[in-house]
Amino acid sequence: MIVINKGVIIVKDYGVFDILGPVMVGPSSSHTAGAAKLGKIASEIAESGFYKVEFFLHGSFASTYKGHGTDKALVAGILGYSPADEELRDSFSLAKEKGIEFEFIETEIEYAHPNTAKIVFKYMDRQDFYITGSSIGGGSIIVTDIDGDEVEFTGEYPTIILKYADQKGIISKISSILANKDINIATMKVTRDGNNNATMFCEIDSPIGDDTIDEISSLKEISRTKFIL
Repeated sequence: MIVINKGVIIVKDYGVFDILGPVMVGPSSSHTAGAAKLGKIASEIAESGFYKVEFFLHGSFASTYKGHGTDKALVAGILGYSPADEELRDSFSLAKEKGIEFEFIETEIEYAHPNTAKIVFKYMDRQDFYITGSSIGGGSIIVTDIDGDEVEFTGEYPTIILKYADQKGIISKISSILANKDINIATMKVTRDGNNNATMFCEIDSPIGDDTIDEISSLKEISRTKFIL
């Protein structure tokens, strides 16, 4: 499609979900489907074993979350359900059956997209873990913060998330393992915390097998490996 904006011609590609919307349960792709996807990806990134989740809701998420089913969608997501799953409607009772508490807190997050949630996972035996992300339309999301690490993670590609000691040659080792498995890297971002620790977010063009994950995890510098399909 060709769009003319202030005299500038822009050629933009649209996918089927931009036109028809995603397959979903609920009234809104942004407030329901996107919220469920955000919750699901957040739970996949977080460690299991959480007993409670706090949802800090910003912007239109905060003002309309009950009417648009954003609350039920977020809870369904952290339980592992997708936007099209019928269980979304019963997510509150399903969470209670699993012994998982949840709370919704209206807040303001500076410079955030209107449909933004900070999802805080609470554990009995370890520190809280949080993920901040936004539903940006058409069921699409972007994760902007993973427990203090600034990211731009959409969940559109299989993604490897690694924590490791910040040393020379680690990126080369990981890239070599993927190349030897004929896996192409789409995007890669590395952040450092100032304490000799680094976090890598690597989006790849195809899923990887357990053998590849095990090979990367076996590197002595790696302290945490997470693969998001």
